[in-house]
Amino acid sequence: MPQNEHIELFRKRHGRRFDYFEKKRKREARLPKIRSQYAKKLTGLKAKIYNRQRYKEKIQMQKSIRLHQKKGSGTKNDTGTIPEGAVPPYLLDREKQNRSKVLTNMVKQKRKEKAGKWTVPIPKVRSIGEEEALKVLKTGKRKKKSWKRMVTKVCWVNDNFTRKPPKFERFIRPMALRFKMAHVTHPELKTTFHLSIIGVKKNPNSGLFTQLGVITKGTVIEVNVSELGLVTQGGKVVWGKYAQVTNCPENDGCINAVLLV
Repeated sequence: MPQNEHIELFRKRHGRRFDYFEKKRKREARLPKIRSQYAKKLTGLKAKIYNRQRYKEKIQMQKSIRLHQKKGSGTKNDTGTIPEGAVPPYLLDREKQNRSKVLTNMVKQKRKEKAGKWTVPIPKVRSIGEEEALKVLKTGKRKKKSWKRMVTKVCWVNDNFTRKPPKFERFIRPMALRFKMAHVTHPELKTTFHLSIIGVKKNPNSGLFTQLGVITKGTVIEVNVSELGLVTQGGKVVWGKYAQVTNCPENDGCINAVLLV
């Protein structure tokens, strides 16, 4: 049994120390002073990283405070006096919303569109384990070392990619399985284009596969659409767009994808 389970079991049976919550409150009260002292001592790159992290935390805190303050503004008229033409309790839910609520909904919708949260053509895919995608390679004189893996699925690498020396290479991506182009179908135009791949945005199976650039069914890739002549509302030419892979590239020998519009 691990140590942490012993502690939890003891806590369930006997509870915490009597002064636990008091000590915790004091520790939390001392924390800002300790952090500021620590920040003063830091120099160079560590100081930059630490200050950046604190800056992000403070912004997040301010956002949450503002959010709690806005919650009080509500959607209904919460004044103490009874307004003219008071509505009975069973009709209170039908009261008209304030303009602020409508505006916030519009802002949220715009943010969603900007973030690119589209509905993908294939929402669910068969999960692929590491045993299936990565083949174990025995290495070394004694044939006991098995720390190398060979990628057995289609993958994508940068143009300036160079392999590491065999002694330091952890994952091997064979040349025959490296793809740079994809057949991308535009759902509205009903036309297919042969476009170059810019990168792998998200592989639903694993973060490791995304990092390695492994392309399986359901993977979201970024493709170069500068040839299509797509333009934004501001008049700028769209250079890269996301597309989802709809076939198994290792079986078909090509990548078929649908553009996320």
